[in-house]
Formats: sequence, C-alpha cells, structure tokens
Amino acid sequence: MTTDYDDIINLPHHISKKHPQMSMLARAAQFAPFSALTGYGEEIQQSAQRVEENYQDDYYADYDD
Repeated sequence: MTTDYDDIINLPHHISKKHPQMSMLARAAQFAPFSALTGYGEEIQQSAQRVEENYQDDYYADYDD
C-alpha cells in the first residue's frame, strides 16, 4: 500500500545553515495568549453584569406602578 507521502517520509529533517533554531521558550511564546487581550474577559463580565442590572431595573420598574 502506498500513500501520498511515501516519497518524503524517510528524508532527514532539514536544519538551516543560515537561520539558528528557535529556542523552546521562543517557540512556546508563539502560542501564549495575546497580551492585547489581557483583561478582556473581565471587561466582558463587567459589561454583562451592567446589562443584567439594567434589565432587572427595567423589568421591576414595570411592577412598581
């Protein structure tokens, strides 16, 4: 049985002579959460809480009459 990758599956892994290998720490940093989104979840929770409070205030205002 042959597969699409039989011609390359046993080739040696390429190591560049021009570019040094990236450290494990630098590789891991690529997958870390974006720092631009730090605090975004908390902001969403606060916004949802304000919406909920306003909804409750409006809902119960109808029954105050």
